[in-house]
This record gives sequence, C-alpha cells and structure tokens, in this order.
Amino acid sequence: MSDEDKDSKTENPTAKKLTEAAEKGNVPVSREVTLFASILAFYIFLVFFLPSSAARLGETLKDLFEQPDQWTLENSSDMVSISSHLGWAMTAFLAPAMLLFIIFGLVSAFGQNMPSFVLERIRPQAGRVSPTKGFGRIYSGPGFVEFGKSLFKVMVVSGIMVIALRSDFYGTLDAMFSDPQIILVKLSAIIRKMVMILILSIGVLAVIDVLWTRYHWYQELRMTKQEVKDEYKQAQGDPIVKQRQKSVARDRARRRMINNVPRATLVIANPTHYAVALRYSREESDAPIVVAKGQDLIALRIREIAEANDIPVFEDPPLARSMFAQVSVDSVIPPVFYKAVAELVHRVYASRSRQKRTR
Repeated sequence: MSDEDKDSKTENPTAKKLTEAAEKGNVPVSREVTLFASILAFYIFLVFFLPSSAARLGETLKDLFEQPDQWTLENSSDMVSISSHLGWAMTAFLAPAMLLFIIFGLVSAFGQNMPSFVLERIRPQAGRVSPTKGFGRIYSGPGFVEFGKSLFKVMVVSGIMVIALRSDFYGTLDAMFSDPQIILVKLSAIIRKMVMILILSIGVLAVIDVLWTRYHWYQELRMTKQEVKDEYKQAQGDPIVKQRQKSVARDRARRRMINNVPRATLVIANPTHYAVALRYSREESDAPIVVAKGQDLIALRIREIAEANDIPVFEDPPLARSMFAQVSVDSVIPPVFYKAVAELVHRVYASRSRQKRTR
C-alpha cells in the first residue's frame, strides 16, 4: 500500500468492514501468544510431570544398562521386544508433554479468534509466489517488526544460555558420569531455570505483540471517506435510486387511484384544490370507502373523470379538506363524517330514483 493510499484512509473501519475481513480470514493473530503458550505448557510439564516421568524412564534405562544379560539380541524377536519396551517408556515420558502442547496451543488460538473455515486462505494466488511482492512483504514495516521480534528472541535465548550454563557448567559435566537419574534431575533443573526466564521475556513480548498486531490490523482496515459513503449506499440504498423507486411507486399508486374514480358513488370537492371520491355499496361495506383523493391537478383530474362518468360532484370545502387530511385511500370513513356523507349519499340515491321514474 502506498503512502498516498494510507494518507487517504482517514476513517475508522465500519462494523461491516470488520465482519467481512473476519469472514475472509483476515483476523489479528499474534504468533508470540502461541509461542508463550507452548513454553508455558513445557514449564508445567517440567514442574509437574517431568520428575516422575524422568524417574520411571531412568529406572527403565538403569535396568537396561545395569543388567544387559536380561536382554539378549539373538534374533529379530529380541530386537522387537527391546524396541517395544523402550517405545512404551518413551511414550509414557512424552505423552503428558504432547497433550499439554495440544491443549495450550488450542487455547492460545481460540483465545485470539474463534476458528472458522475460510477457503480464501488456501486459494492459489500469484502474489504469494511473486518475488517482487515477497521482497515487499519482507522489507515493509511489518517485516521489520517481525525481524525485530526474532532478533529479540535470539538475543534473549542466547543470554539465557550463557547465564544458565555459566554456574552449572562443571556440575553438568560431573553429572554425565553419575547415575542416569541424577543426569535427568540435573538437566531438568537447568532447563527449568531457562524456561522461567523464557516465560517472563516471551510473556512481555507476547503482550506487546498482541497490542501491535491488533493496532496494525485495525490500521490496515481503515477506509477512505468515499469507501464509507459507498458502503452506506450499499447498506441503505442509493438515495437517487430510492427516490426514483418512491417516485415510480407514487405514480403507480396514483394511476391505480385514478382508475378507481369511475367506480365512485360521489365526489366531494373544494372547487379546485381538493377532491375526495367515495364509493358506497351496501353489499360491499357498511360505510363509504375513499377510492381516490387528490390535490390541485389531481383533484381537477378526479373531477374531470367523475363528470365524464356522470358521477355527482358536491362542493363542500370544509368537508373536502377534512376528509383529505384524515382519511387514506381504500379506507372506510371515520364515524365523524357519517352524518355529512349520509346526506350526500341520500341525495345521490334520490336523484337516481327520480331519473329512473322519468324514464
């Protein structure tokens, strides 16, 4: 990523960006936490399991070396017997360590991020084998950070080796010529001392690395102002498109409403500003229903259709304004309008009765 790109990414990543990164397997992972967990597991093995395991292994080796006449090597069966005996002894010695490494490794991984199966991480990518991009990763900021951590660990381990072996060097040499059990006890004491220093140093490094890893991951996911706007448009919808959709929906509703005007029983108007078309049929409902209403040009259009279809139009400005404001299309009029509308409906039916008699 160029400096210009980094400078333009001034906005914090949104929740959607963080979620998408996690779904692609892009999550902050500190390798030092896994290393710290492994060293801690090894120290627990040294303190709680190694003494007894070493004693059992020492007894096995002591029995093998002090009484060699009990173990003959005359044929392949003897070789298999000795190998099986030593194999079971080594398995009993190493099994607690392996189990601790597995448990602490899983805890360190799950503690940082919950596991997820991501095919994107194993998909072949040309950039992973590109020498140019490889050098770019090595000689980048994160690359130098990893180099610094590795250098720190090497220096710490070297210092531990010098400190631990300086005082125990001759004691270790003497122990090599003594009982096998003493050798293992002596070595375990030296290793325990080394591991304690490693736990402290790697623990400090792990804390720093967790903070750095999460900070760097968060910085890499920062967004430009345009990216935030684009994501908002995707989540909420493009305002222009939404406005167009609303406009289309209003036009369709208006056309459907205008098409319902010929079914109206009467129209109440405020000469030109408001018009409300009502339909009343005893078979359909107990009260009149508003089938169309409009203002200004739409009101004039409703009046034109009503007059073309011989639908009575009554001019009652207060009633027209009130019904326009309070009653929606395809809704039954509220009881407050029953009396006024009933008079108009009665006039309509009376007019129709007179027309029928004259015919």
